[in-house]
Amino acid sequence: MSPVFVAIDTPDLERARTLAESVRGHAGGVKLGLEFFSANGPAGVLAIKDLDLPVFLDLKLHDIPNTVAKAVEALQAIEPAVLTVHAAGGRAMLQAAKAAAAPGTKVVAVTVLTSLDGSDLHSIGVASEPREQVERLAQLARSAGLDGIVCSGAEVAAAKAAWPDGFFVVPGVRPEGGEVSDQKRVVTPRQALDDGASILVIGRPITGAADPVAALREISASLEHKTSAGVQA
Repeated sequence: MSPVFVAIDTPDLERARTLAESVRGHAGGVKLGLEFFSANGPAGVLAIKDLDLPVFLDLKLHDIPNTVAKAVEALQAIEPAVLTVHAAGGRAMLQAAKAAAAPGTKVVAVTVLTSLDGSDLHSIGVASEPREQVERLAQLARSAGLDGIVCSGAEVAAAKAAWPDGFFVVPGVRPEGGEVSDQKRVVTPRQALDDGASILVIGRPITGAADPVAALREISASLEHKTSAGVQA
């Protein structure tokens, strides 16, 4: 199974379906985030999942434990392959989210967004550099019983070394020479996979290409002969 999950960031359901259909059979799944979910809700997610693609639902839930638990419980019918919550919500929130999730859903904690660097963390009162903060939050997520974390490729090797059986989602992945846009801590797909990523979340280099399937195939070719712990539909 391909470790590449294609990030489909659009509020347009028909465009999302078209993109999902085009990469079906070539990608490991698709990532749907807040933009898509806000416009289309659970019904929209199910419409994409009906294409027989694993769905990574990236909602980054962050609230008091009871509210997050109720939100995760409401998503059980969708049974996403992967669901995100914010590690900064704390141990009780993380435990509540995992307890409320469908049995087939991997719950992973977002550590430090790939759009942030050390100066951004300092501006919100976090004295640690990104790697140190990721390691701290990964330890918290593991102790809370979560399946893994979301982190940049710059930190995944250290996280993997500390948590050998963890599930590591790496966004902010760009092919060699690709435009980084609003991402600050990026790596190539090959480097991220070699360093321990379980799945790679790649959006604009594929969805913004003139031929998304050709772009995906080119990325996949760079990953040949490397196995990964993907997720099942």
